[in-house]
Amino acid sequence: MTDCDVVLIGAGHNALVCAGYLAAAGYKVIVVERRHTVGGAVVTEEIIPGFKFDLGGSAHILIHHTPIVQDLQLTRYGLEYIDLDPLFFAPFPDGSHFTIWKDVDRTCESIATISPADADAYRRFIQRWEPLARGMVNAFLEPPTSGNLLRNLLWTTAAAQDRFVQLSDVLRGYGQVLRQSFTDPRIQAAIAWMAAQSGPPPGEPISAPFALWHPMYHHSGMKRPRGGSGMLTQALARMIQAHGGHIIAGAPVAKILTRKGRAVGIETTGGMTITARAVVSGAHIHTTLSMLNGDAPAQSKRLLERSRIGNGFGMIVRFAMHELPNYTALPSPADGSPGPQHVAIQFICPDLPYLERAYADYLSGRPSRDPALIAMTFSAADPTLAPPGKHTLFLWGQYYPYELASGESWDNIGDRVADAMLDKLAEYAPNVRDAVIGRLVEHPLYLERELGLLRGNVMHLEMSIDQMFMLRPAITLANYRGPIPALYLTGASTHPGGGIMGAAGRNAAQVVAQDLARKRV
Repeated sequence: MTDCDVVLIGAGHNALVCAGYLAAAGYKVIVVERRHTVGGAVVTEEIIPGFKFDLGGSAHILIHHTPIVQDLQLTRYGLEYIDLDPLFFAPFPDGSHFTIWKDVDRTCESIATISPADADAYRRFIQRWEPLARGMVNAFLEPPTSGNLLRNLLWTTAAAQDRFVQLSDVLRGYGQVLRQSFTDPRIQAAIAWMAAQSGPPPGEPISAPFALWHPMYHHSGMKRPRGGSGMLTQALARMIQAHGGHIIAGAPVAKILTRKGRAVGIETTGGMTITARAVVSGAHIHTTLSMLNGDAPAQSKRLLERSRIGNGFGMIVRFAMHELPNYTALPSPADGSPGPQHVAIQFICPDLPYLERAYADYLSGRPSRDPALIAMTFSAADPTLAPPGKHTLFLWGQYYPYELASGESWDNIGDRVADAMLDKLAEYAPNVRDAVIGRLVEHPLYLERELGLLRGNVMHLEMSIDQMFMLRPAITLANYRGPIPALYLTGASTHPGGGIMGAAGRNAAQVVAQDLARKRV
């Protein structure tokens, strides 16, 4: 007899989604997490008294493209989403600005105030690429197979006479596609900066889909769980427990137990063992490989060792604030109350060359001197995040290498780089320098130590074409089945990567349940 049907390593959101589906299907599940709480990189904690900080993911842009919230009935377990509209606000050094709303017409009206020609171009861009964007969503919600990709990304997303014309754009870098689609560098920059959130720079071949996804923001809008991003994973934990599942926090897994070449359970650093019919790892793929202690087949080991983590990615600073940023391009209301610009995610990226220079700094092994930034002031829409009259400011910046060419340690330079990020925001909102109450600096080394994100890469593996779809994390392991029988994979190391929240967990659960039902494990 085993202790359970499925034991899951890690309580990140994908592993919890996987456990939720399996528990709802009647399987006995146990989730084992190394940190003191569930959530992985989707967790909210009160770091500064009275202020709730998300330690990892903040905006739940994409989970509502999936049926996860409805399937698992998460509203019954305390999950409440707040709609954020507008979606994005982009101020510029010359004092101009525009806003992207969920409504396309309203967005085009805003764009027309700075570029009438691009307002029309934006509408054409949304109309042309929406079928492809919807196809990408469908492709992400299935295991990656050639049939899946052909069906969702080519044959159903364009008229027959346009398919190969469209394909030529898909194969380009998103910078090139945006330059040919819009004339105003400010419009190019806003869409490019959202595309860059997946990692690739504007000139990387076959990175265009990261920008061509843009129409889906108008479909899904932007949402936030009331009380912080971590309310999603807390609701998942309650749902799992309500269905008879168990969650054990503060118990790092040291080893995946094997017998006759099959996974049969786990052992923690404290010596606790749990046996199971199947093991699902939501940990980083390289961490999972290390837990096998050499039991992985040589070919799988070689493939996984070649998967690229990269040299860091970005960093985030969480601020407790006396007041919201007061943008020169769009001043705050006189009474200091939130304006629509504070509900939106705020972009600091004036043009594509600016983003390309930031990436060039990163390639040379130094923090970007002029970083592209995203400012998030979610307390403007959710007052539960801060004391009355106070606010939170989450400042994400790219690009920041894990290994520094100078040989310095992030422990030594983290505060200095965080100061530079705030100084950059102050060029657009001068009041922020004097509004800080306290902060948490999440530099690449912090992300590795605290959240298990190796080398500070929030996507686990680089999101390049050679590590996506059937190649993520490796060509023989993209179906969520691990390198040995009865071991399964989920999380950002698997398809679709760090994109749609929970999709990897949902997909993995389907594969595990299928195998359990067929008694393959």
